[in-house]
Amino acid sequence: MDIVTQGLIGATVAQAGARPNEVRLASLIGFCAPLLADADALIHSTEDPLLFLEFHRHFSHALLFIPFGALIASLLLWPFLRKHLAFKRVYLYALLGYATAGFLDACTSYGTHLLWPLNDERIAWSIISIFDPVFSLALIVAIIFGVIKYKPLAARFGLLFATAYLSLGVIQHERAEALAHLQAQQRGHITDRLIVKPTMGNLLLWRSVYETDGMYYVDAVRVGLADKGKVFTGNSVQAFDINRDLPQLTDQMMLYRDIKRFEFFSDNFLAWHPQRPNVLGDVRYAMLPTSIRPLWGIELPLESPNEHVSFGTYRTMSTSERKTFFAMLFN
Repeated sequence: MDIVTQGLIGATVAQAGARPNEVRLASLIGFCAPLLADADALIHSTEDPLLFLEFHRHFSHALLFIPFGALIASLLLWPFLRKHLAFKRVYLYALLGYATAGFLDACTSYGTHLLWPLNDERIAWSIISIFDPVFSLALIVAIIFGVIKYKPLAARFGLLFATAYLSLGVIQHERAEALAHLQAQQRGHITDRLIVKPTMGNLLLWRSVYETDGMYYVDAVRVGLADKGKVFTGNSVQAFDINRDLPQLTDQMMLYRDIKRFEFFSDNFLAWHPQRPNVLGDVRYAMLPTSIRPLWGIELPLESPNEHVSFGTYRTMSTSERKTFFAMLFN
């Protein structure tokens, strides 16, 4: 999730487990602790542009790292709180807050290494967008009420809402996935892989990507709360194959190794950018749910195969695309 919502869910959990006279400090500690997990974004290298992709949402979000992350957060906060709370209370609230970081990120489509070091797989349940204002605003209301009234009960209601909202995300995900499979069947396709993910800020409009016969088919799927749903037909693009598309590369070359690293990060959903030469994009993400223009990708230095790739983001969205997005969202 976005960093603010990470703090909000941590504050809500910590406040829900607080003593009435410690509600405010618990909320503060719970808000700050999960932010520390995203400090892994600071791991980067000017010489290796893909290093931050490998470590973002990595070990700092793992379940086994929670006690250590909470301890680090407690030690950082302790000098400011030592006159108000015992260290064990600071650690308790930091633990409650920090424990939410990996779980909440696993609920998004970006995913996280939740089971590291036992398993290096990125877990992504794709049941909520990276930013969802309904989810965030409900937590804000619960936290503010609890802080004003010194009552953790409001936070507990906030957690009930959060659980219900994420449960709705599970239901919507299953509905969107069923419609995406039906769309593939109506085209006469047998899917090798299929994923659906919510678009930004809602649980109604979803992006569907499936692979069949070396092609990716991208559609938008709208699943309202009281209708059967609707599919907006999108575009298709050929799946990238390193042996077919770049036969001149060998596994001894830096470029080959970087492509493989990006391939792992993108769960092998790779295709050439339709508008940018030598840019290999992650097909899972785009500004418009029916588009094959990726949200990010790597630019390949094909003339210098022993150099690192460069990473780029492509977040531009035209006025007509914004209108199309809202037209699909509001049906």
